[in-house]
Amino acid sequence: MSKNEEVEETIEEVDDYDLKLKFLNKIACPLANKKLTKRLFKCVKKASAHKTYLRQGLKEVQKHIRRGERGLVIFAGDVSPVDTYSHMPIVCEEASIPYCYVPSKLDLGHALGSKKSACVVMIRSKADYKDVFDKCFESVKSLPMKI
Repeated sequence: MSKNEEVEETIEEVDDYDLKLKFLNKIACPLANKKLTKRLFKCVKKASAHKTYLRQGLKEVQKHIRRGERGLVIFAGDVSPVDTYSHMPIVCEEASIPYCYVPSKLDLGHALGSKKSACVVMIRSKADYKDVFDKCFESVKSLPMKI
């Protein structure tokens, strides 16, 4: 790969992330920055190999949070209508579970290895990807919350 092709790819990534920010919901806060988004997708991809450590979908994530499971919750920021999952950040806060938003539901679905989109994902820690999970967990906990 030549240097020009590498530069074009990075320009496309920046434009792609910035373009996706235009379609965010009003409640998409805290939003992961570009670097954290990539790290979260990497963690989701590693967790998708271990299906018992990954919860996908609104009903499944909500059910397991209410049963007492702990982990990291990732929301897609471009879900419409927003009423479908507007209650979930409150559920996460009541359970003291850190959460954040990523710009695209399609990218979140692709990180899971699916052709479909995903609006909510919860990842639990496992020894195979503990280092990536811990970095993501701490980064999400330190994100500023708007009031």
